[in-house]
Amino acid sequence: MAGFVSTDRIRSLFTEAMSRMYRAEVPQYGTLLELVADVNAEVLARDTALRERLTRAGELERIDVERHGAIRLGTPEELFTIRRLFAVMGMQSVGYYDLSVAGVPVHSTCFRPVDQAALSVNPFRVFTSLLRLELIEDEALRAEAADILAKRRIYTARAIQLIERHEEAGGLTEAEAQEFVAEALETFRWHGEATVTAETYKRLHDAHRLIADVVSFKGPHINHLTPRTLDIDAVQARMPERGITPKAVIEGPPRRDCDILLRQTSFKALEEVIAFAGETSAAKGTHTARFGEIEQRGVALTARGRALYDRLLASVRGEVQVGAGGAKAGDYDSELAERFRELPDSWAALRAEQLAFFHYSATPKGVAAAVDGALPDDAEALIEMGYLTFDPIVYEDFLPVSAAGIFQSNLGTDQQQNYATRSNRSAFEEALGATVTDELDLYAERQARSLEAAIDLLGLSGLRLSDVA
Repeated sequence: MAGFVSTDRIRSLFTEAMSRMYRAEVPQYGTLLELVADVNAEVLARDTALRERLTRAGELERIDVERHGAIRLGTPEELFTIRRLFAVMGMQSVGYYDLSVAGVPVHSTCFRPVDQAALSVNPFRVFTSLLRLELIEDEALRAEAADILAKRRIYTARAIQLIERHEEAGGLTEAEAQEFVAEALETFRWHGEATVTAETYKRLHDAHRLIADVVSFKGPHINHLTPRTLDIDAVQARMPERGITPKAVIEGPPRRDCDILLRQTSFKALEEVIAFAGETSAAKGTHTARFGEIEQRGVALTARGRALYDRLLASVRGEVQVGAGGAKAGDYDSELAERFRELPDSWAALRAEQLAFFHYSATPKGVAAAVDGALPDDAEALIEMGYLTFDPIVYEDFLPVSAAGIFQSNLGTDQQQNYATRSNRSAFEEALGATVTDELDLYAERQARSLEAAIDLLGLSGLRLSDVA
């Protein structure tokens, strides 16, 4: 309908508003953005090949606006509605993450755009977790937490009206979009007033700090907003120069020539003053929840590549445990780099061994040769002769062990923990009201579409696509 703005426009408006709000709430976020911008500019100035690759992939323009946020919800109803809220921004649930594997009582998904054009405009993503009350061992405390959560309303009445308007009419006008962003932002705003007494807060906190964070407040305050850097090691090393204390280890794979998946680090969480319910104004406490985070993104791995990654990471974490306060962090980093030598560190090898996903393109040289009818009908020959090229597809999603490691640091310790999985995807999807999209399917589809388009452009539609790794 004429007059409706795109979901991309609404998502960009929301990202900008969220960034302004978070910068006002967490001053070091602004310092972090300045550091990341400086490092990214330096990397692009010295690495022309990377700049060319990012430009070719349509990623260069999005680097400065790229953010991911994280929220923690308390009830299935809250998750169901957040799915509808993010749909207004063109974002859907991708991936299921079981964080109980690291002793964190939540399971999660990523809300993000899935279309490549939408990702190029603004790849805003929100890691969204749902508290698993069934993992609270104390039955009385579990029931009390459920009762507290049942009474709260985290969405404004007008936000719900505008969500319904979008669903019924198929879109929002510019004025409605602006109003929706303002109303939706209230769900993510920090509130310094707890909804529970100090005594209840303490019992929730003693059960698990994250339980206290989810249950004790009016809503799921955004607990971090993450910019993307092109050199996370440089940011980690230079954070202290800006008065920021980083966590002991960078989560994810080690530093490599060919970046894979996702690397993340963070700075220590804020201690924020809170007022407890039923207390005098003088009776205040503190709550540690929100923090700064930085990420560096690499290529998306195939199922085969992920299996290798998971095995290598598990082997390191099984051998070297980073203790409270970051003890053995150096040993962990060294062992990580050594073990990951098993995973090839060249784009050609990652492609040849089908360990990663790539975007294929016909080159100008190939298109010119096609006009002369001088192309071979062998896919690998096309690549060797420079007629067909491939670029890594950036990983748009998350890693459960890394996310749990960030959570643990955020909750006051860098100590690593390893637990048995207690996954319950069916319960999560029931609460969500939708099936979670498999991220590997999205990457495989993009790779296949790019290959088909490139082959067609070269006039070789009869070429068997299976001939290309």
